[in-house]
Amino acid sequence: MYQRTTRHNLSLNLGLIGALLLLFTIGCSGTPPLEQLKAQLASAPDYSIIFEDMQESGTFVPIYYHKYRIVQGARAVTTDWMKVSKSVYQSNEQFLGMTLASKTADGVDSTAKPPGYGYVGNSQYGSWQQGSGGSFWAFYGQYALMSNLLGMGRGTIYQRNYDTYRTHRTQGRPYYGPKNKSGTHKYGTQGTVTKQTKSTFFDRRVAKDRMKRASFQDKFKRRAGRSSFPSRGGGMGFGK
Repeated sequence: MYQRTTRHNLSLNLGLIGALLLLFTIGCSGTPPLEQLKAQLASAPDYSIIFEDMQESGTFVPIYYHKYRIVQGARAVTTDWMKVSKSVYQSNEQFLGMTLASKTADGVDSTAKPPGYGYVGNSQYGSWQQGSGGSFWAFYGQYALMSNLLGMGRGTIYQRNYDTYRTHRTQGRPYYGPKNKSGTHKYGTQGTVTKQTKSTFFDRRVAKDRMKRASFQDKFKRRAGRSSFPSRGGGMGFGK
């Protein structure tokens, strides 16, 4: 048992070190950064790659960037900004704060989902407990730190929600978590949890929109000024 745990920790550490080394070379290939990270972590026993942040820069030619957080057991590392293509940026634009890929003993799951869902239902990490609101998932004590790193301390995962996620996964559709009373999902770029935890992203978006409006108004005023004509009234009239 001790040897197995040691090998697990060694693989975990090597996986994180490899991911860190990858940060210095990523972008040199035409392969999307997420796929490069998954390839780099292929030998790791488990991992979660969470969509941490995104931004668009450039005035005339937009440049798109992603940032990811990799969680392995009780360790986590956040990448630097990674350049992505416009198509990759747009295809993931609604998944902010979600897990884009995860791996457990059951294999790799690339369905976009709330953080931690990839470990739910796996008896290696926890078990279902019965509560007043129904059956819910409880991680074992040794995985408590991992669940916190995944950001799972913001709500209970009920079995009915997990069953919905499994249906989405089978159908190849993203799962944005349960809805609140107003009908809004908790996760994803428009999710209520995401808006609470990703304030920097939304502040940056508001500031950028404000700059765009100010720039447009300034251009409009300059053009309006150039196209104005002097009045023909006053001393320009003709006598009878």
